[in-house]
Amino acid sequence: MKVKYLGAMLFAAALTFFSCDDNTGTLGIGMLPDSDGISSHTESFEVVTKSIFADSVFAKTSTGYVGRFTDAKFGTYEASFLTELNCREGFSFPEVYDHEKKTGRLTPNKITGVRLRVYYSSWFGDSLNACRMSVYELNEKLDRNRYTNIDPSKYYKSEDILGRRAYTAYDTSVTDEERNATDSNGDPTYYPHIDFTLDKDKYGNDWYNRPSSDFADSETFIEKVFKGIYLKNDYGDGTILYIDRVDLQMQYEFFVLDDDNVPYKRKEEGHVGEDSIAQTWMTEFASTKEVIQANKFENSKKIEDIVNNENDCTYIKSPAGIFTKARLPYDEIYDKLAGDTLNAVSLSFRNYYEKSDSKFSMNPPQYVLLLRKMEFKTFFEENKLPDNITSFTTEHNSVATNQYTFGNIARLVTTCINKKEAAMKQAKEEADANPAVEWNEDKWKEDWETVYLIPVSISYDESYNGQKTMTNIQNDLQPGYAKLEGGSTPLTLKVTYTKFNK
Repeated sequence: MKVKYLGAMLFAAALTFFSCDDNTGTLGIGMLPDSDGISSHTESFEVVTKSIFADSVFAKTSTGYVGRFTDAKFGTYEASFLTELNCREGFSFPEVYDHEKKTGRLTPNKITGVRLRVYYSSWFGDSLNACRMSVYELNEKLDRNRYTNIDPSKYYKSEDILGRRAYTAYDTSVTDEERNATDSNGDPTYYPHIDFTLDKDKYGNDWYNRPSSDFADSETFIEKVFKGIYLKNDYGDGTILYIDRVDLQMQYEFFVLDDDNVPYKRKEEGHVGEDSIAQTWMTEFASTKEVIQANKFENSKKIEDIVNNENDCTYIKSPAGIFTKARLPYDEIYDKLAGDTLNAVSLSFRNYYEKSDSKFSMNPPQYVLLLRKMEFKTFFEENKLPDNITSFTTEHNSVATNQYTFGNIARLVTTCINKKEAAMKQAKEEADANPAVEWNEDKWKEDWETVYLIPVSISYDESYNGQKTMTNIQNDLQPGYAKLEGGSTPLTLKVTYTKFNK
């Protein structure tokens, strides 16, 4: 490293009058005479890439994935979902009707039905594929392990099954009239779902008789009453459901009261004089963002075989399948361009077009994140957003170039070069005090020169004038993949820079 230039690395950005954007970085320009001119140049550097197996990813999401899908290239992956149910703070059941005080509404039967309703609005794969889902009660409280290699067997026992239902993602038993119905505001009233009938006494009337303190809040409810559920596919291959919410609903039986809070008397033949009663379903507990939800993804060994044996390309594969890692040539850039100003550093990952005979083939992920390896865990765990310094996102260009292009990562280059020099200086100071301390160049290269290309999903807020603001970024949990150029053939990093003519 050419240490004599480092003192001017960032300061000189303010001195140059060459037109450049906020991502411009400098590599050691000092103050030179005004008579020197400036010229612009482009230099290319090699970037070595490789596929790596992503055993698991951080998945803090309220969407649950359940199903099984087998791909001809990548093999089988299975998705299952664990979730707690939220209890509203200060929750209480409706009161039983008191004939003397004329308070409450419920009949002595109270709860006449309990069901778990699994709502979903979309899916991947065959909508008419015959599947079956099982639901189990958890017997251990979920910990806050948000990674997709969570072991469900730690939290449930197979004998604690609550129900099992056959289904197809597109329910053909629903009429077109019902499917297309809307309310007075024009909003759809049909919401695809799968129902599991539960024991109305064990999960209804027995709960009704528990102390109200057991329902003080979610934490108490989960600890004392109901720890949650586990949903898994146990039959069918070819469909993954995207679950929006799971509701525990109770059917109450209540008196129909008049204006004086007295039950109406029936007038139908055979029932004259009987109290009028009715039944209604209410959602009392539900999976929400306030409680722990965890997805389990399990891929076949075929993915690892691809990573280990296909070296003439790289892949990205979601969910929790394959990343592409790249080594950025910081030292080479510095050695060649020290003293010059970086205006732009661009890197593109072009994906091959792959023809598939499958009716339900996977598409390239829409968004990807370029991120330093050393920040991979904290970025998602701490719910960060890209800073365009050491983390960048881009959208797949499927029309013009069929690639993922990062137009300017100059700040990543200058940041890492400067931090390496600072780390080397610190290591030298530590070595002076303790000769056993040594600078580890190999570790530096692996930790700092390595970046990951990761499939992600991005959420935006849109303002009244159409401007979009990124609000959230997560690992992409929907099926997708892209085969990328690289591997044994390095990619090209293009560096545009300016220099003073001597």
